[in-house]
Formats: sequence, C-alpha cells, structure tokens
Amino acid sequence: MKLVNIGFGNMISAQRLVSIVSPESAPIKRVIREAEDRKVLINATYGRRTRAVIIMDSGHVVLSSLQPETVANRLNEREDEEAGNEQR
Repeated sequence: MKLVNIGFGNMISAQRLVSIVSPESAPIKRVIREAEDRKVLINATYGRRTRAVIIMDSGHVVLSSLQPETVANRLNEREDEEAGNEQR
C-alpha cells in the first residue's frame, strides 16, 4: 500500500485517490458541503486554510492545507522511488 503525506503527518492511500483539486470553484465547494452532510468529510487542515480537496474512490472527501501541486508532487515522488526500487 502506497501512502502519501497530505500534511501534518496525515497520510492517504495513493491507490484510493481519484483527484486532487483546488477548493476555489463553486462546484467543489458544493462537493465539500455535500460530503459534510453525508459525514464523509475528513478535515486534515489542523485549522489552517484549505488549499487542496482530495476526492477518494470511497466517496470520502479529504481537506488538506497543502497546495494541490505539492500533494501531486509527493505522489509522483513515491511512484518514482518505487519504480527505481523495482529496477534494482
């Protein structure tokens, strides 16, 4: 299982990740509100501003204070490390 750090030591499963988006648009704000109503919202911001919204294949929505690019880079770094280990 590949885990990706989404800030403050919080990890998510890379295999279950569907998308990483910015919270600025009205449709994403609606997704957040609906996830909160359905009790599937996970707030991992520790009180900081939400900068990335992570959609999981289970329907859970995870809020992170990291930029979407940062989360994506961490995901790609993990994939690069594992590809390097497989080639050895």
